[in-house]
Amino acid sequence: MKWRRHIGIVLLFCSSGLNIFSQQSEEKFIQATRYLLYLPDGYTNDTTQHWPLLIFLHGSGETGQDIQKVKLHGPPELVEKGKKFPFIIVSPQNEGRFGWEIESLQKLLGHLKNTQRINPKKIYLTGLSMGGYGTWEWAMKYPEEFAAIAPVCGGGDTTNAWKLRNIPAWVFHGAKDDVVLPVQSQNMVNASRRYGAAITFTLYPEANHNSWDSAYNNNTLYSWLLEQSKFNYSEKTVSPGLLKKYQGKYIGPDQDTVKIEAKDNELRAYPGRDTVPLKVAGENLFFIEPAKNMDIRFIQEKNKITGFLFMGDRKLFYRRL
Repeated sequence: MKWRRHIGIVLLFCSSGLNIFSQQSEEKFIQATRYLLYLPDGYTNDTTQHWPLLIFLHGSGETGQDIQKVKLHGPPELVEKGKKFPFIIVSPQNEGRFGWEIESLQKLLGHLKNTQRINPKKIYLTGLSMGGYGTWEWAMKYPEEFAAIAPVCGGGDTTNAWKLRNIPAWVFHGAKDDVVLPVQSQNMVNASRRYGAAITFTLYPEANHNSWDSAYNNNTLYSWLLEQSKFNYSEKTVSPGLLKKYQGKYIGPDQDTVKIEAKDNELRAYPGRDTVPLKVAGENLFFIEPAKNMDIRFIQEKNKITGFLFMGDRKLFYRRL
């Protein structure tokens, strides 16, 4: 029997004079992340108020272990020159890797939520060059964290741009940039817009790689950020007749089937033995939970429903049978 063989192996180790329980000890590795912290005027006086958070990701030139380098550009530079902001501003430093480690940044955000009075509905992300790439990547990996993003002269992998559909973005680039070509931003903008993302793209006609001075010296950017709050789906009312046209069976990429049924003026999905109420967000758009970046979009071709896209952690197409 398997359990008898297991006991025999343990006895063999013990009889050979080895104490298998003393060869390893429990240790802990703590990864430190240096960051600049700016607290707005009034933060320390009013201990009940929760503030917007702006996270700034620097470019490759500020990488290292000298935190003062992070003050060379962007919001940290402006703070150093005396500018006041109505945000908590956090500017981490990348110590030497090429590109930002998103999981480390996500852990930092968790730490900030626990230690600072942050309004979770108003967390904003921006960055330049390498930090522009990091802004796109972080927002695509954790889209439920951010109310808005502002990538400057960056770019990214457009594969998961659909995850940005509910995050407003203001994108900046220099038309003459020969370090990160403007098409890198344009590709991300185009890919995001295909799924309905609200994006403003500012292309500075005479700017080369340094488009960040113009972007961050634009006070309208900060006003725009403050106007944004984290997206929530809102439920709408539609006619029962509209719901009925989505009824039927649908098959997914793994050959799993989902039954859709209109009942009691709502749409219900039956994946396997589960029942999932689908709430109406638009004529062909349905959601499950208001704060979750997860929805179902029915596809209509020639007045016929041909399937739906499920967009959550993955994007899956279900064909109507």
